[in-house]
Amino acid sequence: MTRTSTIYICQTCGAETPQFFGRCTSCGDWNSIVEEVISPSALRTKRKKSNSLNILVDRRSQPISSLKDTPVARIPSGFKEFDRVLGGGLVPGSLVLIGGDPGIGKSTLLLQSATEMALYKSVLYITAEESSSQVQLRWNRLNRKDSNLHILAETELALILEEIEEFAPDIAIIDSIQALHEKALGGTPGSVTQVRECAAELQRLAKSKNIALLIVGHVTKDGMLAGPKVLEHLVDAVLTFEGDRYASHRILRTVKNRFGATNELGVFEMQSKGLIEVINPSELFLSADNAPGISTIVACEGTRPIAIDLQALINQTSFPSPRRTTTGIEINRLHQILAVIEKHLDLALSRFDCYLAVAGGLEVDEPAADLGIAAAIISSYKKNQLPKGAIFIGEIGLGGQIRSVGQMQLRLREAERLGFERAIIPKMNNKDVYSKNQQKIKLKEVSNISDAFDFLIL
Repeated sequence: MTRTSTIYICQTCGAETPQFFGRCTSCGDWNSIVEEVISPSALRTKRKKSNSLNILVDRRSQPISSLKDTPVARIPSGFKEFDRVLGGGLVPGSLVLIGGDPGIGKSTLLLQSATEMALYKSVLYITAEESSSQVQLRWNRLNRKDSNLHILAETELALILEEIEEFAPDIAIIDSIQALHEKALGGTPGSVTQVRECAAELQRLAKSKNIALLIVGHVTKDGMLAGPKVLEHLVDAVLTFEGDRYASHRILRTVKNRFGATNELGVFEMQSKGLIEVINPSELFLSADNAPGISTIVACEGTRPIAIDLQALINQTSFPSPRRTTTGIEINRLHQILAVIEKHLDLALSRFDCYLAVAGGLEVDEPAADLGIAAAIISSYKKNQLPKGAIFIGEIGLGGQIRSVGQMQLRLREAERLGFERAIIPKMNNKDVYSKNQQKIKLKEVSNISDAFDFLIL
């Protein structure tokens, strides 16, 4: 009888231990270690199968200068916003991992993209969580009647690899990697061993056949991609699909991209007939109201500038300790800005509750929003409206100084396009940087928060 071995694997980080622990010694998570049984004969069978997929190549090293430049023809995804996040389109032979909360629209996005790509490329859509009829219902709802899209409802990895190898599509989509199962391995679908080995087999086949592979991944309750971290290192690009399921807009972000820039952003809007691209995302995050406590900033997500409204509410507290609440802004950043305002402007904000929110539910984490946050807080405290048609760009230091930020020309061009007339920016030594923008938008340069406050109370 073949003997089997038992190991314990952390479902968060993938660390292996010979015995059970209540807390993982590698990542520190509690109750994340699961027992898995591995059969040596099964591993030998799997090893044979894996080796059969490898291609014999010359493994001798050679000078990098002797290599020939091979142009890469990217595959358009059918969405300009999707292509923007990918860096220009799908690269043949690449693996792209897309994660997001349940019900956010990952399957809808990939089904719409697959339908568009199937008009000129061979596309195989593998659904492991839904039946073919369920996917067809969504496809009919999207009003797509003519397409060469192929669909396969299967969870067994061996059958999926066989279909991909025989059909040889240009693009293959796996929805999702946590639902796949390899019989030769122990554990249930979604376990660390299953996810890691299934992804590795798919990678070998995709690289050898030059197939662009899109993989859907689940996320944990903390919003992180589920499964071992080796999965994120294995793929070429990691994208996250974000948004409130009760709101209409969705945001596609780049976390990792070997073929393009990171921190890129694409904006979509969920409608009854599927996802629609938002070419001008600033319209989603700007309001026509001009009330006390509202300021406008221009944040940069990768190479995309977005004008966003910030809302602040200052109210006298009835408790010994004032309350601080933020939506879309890190709470520690708010504490720091409040301390700087109280220290350098002598405003007694420690006796007031402060509520801060980003319009539209967007997450803003760059320091360039500091001046806009301070302007909204001061405006609400003084109960005065900020100058109409003004934007605020700058980082606030602990000494009250206004520091410069990057991509200033890009931000000012976006402000001009949206019709803003005035910009409050950090004082710069090289004023030639803004010479092109001074004709349409008036610049107010400030060196510290006191100069900005003098402008705000006018």
